[in-house]
Amino acid sequence: MTTDAEEPTLTIDELAARAGVTVRTVRFYGTKGLLPPPVIGPRRVGHYGRQHLARLELIEELQRQGMTLAAIERYLRQLAPDLSAHDLAIHRAVVASWAPDMVETVTRAELERRAGQPLTDGDVERLAAMDVIRPGSNDAYDVDLGLLRLGVRLLDVPLSQEAILAARKVLIEHSRAAAHELAQLFRGEVSERGTRDAKSLSARMHPLVVQALLTTFQRSLKEELGEWLT
Repeated sequence: MTTDAEEPTLTIDELAARAGVTVRTVRFYGTKGLLPPPVIGPRRVGHYGRQHLARLELIEELQRQGMTLAAIERYLRQLAPDLSAHDLAIHRAVVASWAPDMVETVTRAELERRAGQPLTDGDVERLAAMDVIRPGSNDAYDVDLGLLRLGVRLLDVPLSQEAILAARKVLIEHSRAAAHELAQLFRGEVSERGTRDAKSLSARMHPLVVQALLTTFQRSLKEELGEWLT
């Protein structure tokens, strides 16, 4: 488990804007125990941090999967209360992997609301280059909702567009190769089962395999960066 060194600095209005929800929603989640309380600063002003934003994004993803508020409460109660924003992002990625690709057509205003921040024309061009959005007709955009948050975060990363696209290519190629080999492995295990059992096993294994891949990749990347930085 990791911790976030960054001190909470967002007001409730800023947190709501970044998460693409209303202030009323943030307060409601707080009263239901879905969000930890803010850090109270001078003048009794509450401040929120990356964990709050990541938890809101996880709640949004759970809602997108069709979970009720009661089910979301049960899900979050199973998580350690001090999970970092990074750990919460991994949980959200696993949850998002359960659903099929979700693409919606939205206006520019709705795109910015979903992104949680204003977007310049340059930002929109970068998101399009990353294949997160695709400009459509009548000032509309086809948005990959599973990639939008990641794409928006990459806007602030000090990497060139070329480096980001090259990294995307590496991840796609290697993840497809891993998926192919795993599918071959599991196919041998289920060849003797009926179609219904095979589908049931696939549905149960999908989130587990994704979580295992994320954890393994996270540790490998940490080791590689550790060797490079020492």
